[in-house]
Amino acid sequence: MEMLTVRRSSVRLFLDFLAPSTLRSCSRHYASAASVPPSTAGTKPLYILNKRQREYLDSALRVNQAGELAATLIYTAQTPQVVRSHPHLRPLMKHMYEQEVGHLNTFNALIAKHQVRPTMMYPIWEQAATFLGWSTGAMGREAAMACTEAVETEIGTHYNEQVREILSWEAEAERRGEELDPELKEMVSTFRRIRDEELEHLDHAVENDSKEAKPYDPLVNVIRLGCRVAIKISERV
Repeated sequence: MEMLTVRRSSVRLFLDFLAPSTLRSCSRHYASAASVPPSTAGTKPLYILNKRQREYLDSALRVNQAGELAATLIYTAQTPQVVRSHPHLRPLMKHMYEQEVGHLNTFNALIAKHQVRPTMMYPIWEQAATFLGWSTGAMGREAAMACTEAVETEIGTHYNEQVREILSWEAEAERRGEELDPELKEMVSTFRRIRDEELEHLDHAVENDSKEAKPYDPLVNVIRLGCRVAIKISERV
């Protein structure tokens, strides 16, 4: 029953993931004066993003959405095997899964709001994430935690890069006597919060003997490489 409930939840999340593709408008709201309520608009003019910056944000949201969906699928496949042998880990696995669902819901909403196309690689990433979760779960608790460590290391790095990029726009806006769109400032805060929660998962993995996985180095290195490749592809496709 628990596995069926998780699977139904995954189906619902997938439908939410695809929601933007059912929308017709192609408008973008980044740095739009119309998107700032009069009561919150500052006295400085808004910093207007150029084409490259708008494309960067579209790419960032697409990658983040795909990554968070993959994370929910990994935990869906891992959890039954891990908690069968280690029942005391059920609350932790549930906590991490629910946080990933929250992250995915956040990016589903942002993707829909800004009319960003989800990655067309979803069918492949779905199979890859599910296999990764199932295989590392079958290898045991340590391998499952090593998987979390590897994935969260790459994801944390990627969120850091996104935060630095948007903060560089804010610095440029200040030099020009302009103000970054409040919506982008809120987006930076969201990226930081999710990054910190992902790094919390990394800490949990290390605390639960991720580094005792055998073979540790090949496993972690392959997963990290796979994450980097998936990120690069999802940025464009």
